Amino acid sequence: MTSGQPLPRDPEPSLTIAQVAERTGLTHDTLRYYEKAGLIERIGRTTGNQRRYQTTDLAWLEFLLRLRETGMSIADMQRFARLRSEGDPTVADRLAMLREHRAELADRIRALRRNAAALDDKIDHYERLLDERRPGTDEPT
Repeated sequence: MTSGQPLPRDPEPSLTIAQVAERTGLTHDTLRYYEKAGLIERIGRTTGNQRRYQTTDLAWLEFLLRLRETGMSIADMQRFARLRSEGDPTVADRLAMLREHRAELADRIRALRRNAAALDDKIDHYERLLDERRPGTDEPT
């Protein structure tokens, strides 16, 4: 029984590098590189010097992966991470970076759609060629 006092909360659960690698799909080496390159802040360590990631670290890593998957360069990701580490005074700069990246992404999406349409046209062309062939011959009808 307690004396009406709330029970102390467990500290935020932490994750090992193996757990983070499994959740993100990144290798241990990539996680270490991200830390060394300044993409993620220094990760806390146990008394045995093992990295222990917090849920906030995992959320940041997931955002970095989105930036990477959408084509942001490592240099721009590093710049964004530096701005983020400087706090609230850099919000406008971070917003500008994300808006610019989103505009570039929209341009690439439009280009990919045009390319996909061209591929669809070529696929349709070859399917029509195959459909025009008489069974058992290589000659078009």
